[in-house]
Amino acid sequence: MSHLLGVQVSPLQVVQGHSPFRKLVNRFGNELVVAAGKGEPAAVMSNYGFKNVISMDEYASYFDNIDPLAPYKKFMIGQDGHKELRSRENVLSQRVQAAFIVSDPVDWSRDIQVLCDILRTGGLPGKEIGPQPHLYFASDDLDYQTAFPTERLGMGAFRIALESIFNRIHDNPLEYTSFGKPNPFVFKNAEDVLKEIATSHHSSNQGSHNFRTLYMIGDNPKIDIRGARQAGTPWFSILTRTGVFKGKDNHAEFPADLVVDTVEEAVDFILTRESAKQS
Repeated sequence: MSHLLGVQVSPLQVVQGHSPFRKLVNRFGNELVVAAGKGEPAAVMSNYGFKNVISMDEYASYFDNIDPLAPYKKFMIGQDGHKELRSRENVLSQRVQAAFIVSDPVDWSRDIQVLCDILRTGGLPGKEIGPQPHLYFASDDLDYQTAFPTERLGMGAFRIALESIFNRIHDNPLEYTSFGKPNPFVFKNAEDVLKEIATSHHSSNQGSHNFRTLYMIGDNPKIDIRGARQAGTPWFSILTRTGVFKGKDNHAEFPADLVVDTVEEAVDFILTRESAKQS
């Protein structure tokens, strides 16, 4: 980003859906946890400080016949390069204390099957029913826009599928925490990060920085704009027609403070508005 924008961007300034997982290191840092999703979810969690994290790809590989459809799958699954030397016996005997859905899962059928195994048995697939381990989602977007003309199903859809199946096969309903928008925690976390950045730039205002306005730019009224509205002051919401939202007028159910066509228009508005305040 620094190279593309020509501006130095520090890692602290980049907040992703799974960034709040970092705050759970004190609780699960040394416990066995499973990370699911595309890319290298275990590497992400390891960078956050989790010392005993294993990817869903690797975890499932230790259990014979845990995925009955595996022989029919021609695509490659084991893409997570974060793999430690583990003994099969240690993995099979250790209870999974928590499962983290870091990004959109690739193999829904396998991941739902294995997650149900983990969550029903107290973290020991194939064993007797036990207390449900903790379950965390990085986001809860039902859909999102790609190059395809219509929206694609997101992590929220995966959560709905998992929850529906789990609740049909288990006596107790699925318990989970979603850190994604529109959860107010996401906006509070972003505000805390911005305060930390502002404080580091203005050491004289240590711990006392308050924002008059924070801008939320997003293309999904049900997620982005709804979240900003729920967060309240000092959030100002800007809805763009660059993805999920394509309407001519403002969204009826979750109207934004401003509607524009592009992100560039949103940034121009912010710069003009803030310059006027200072003049």
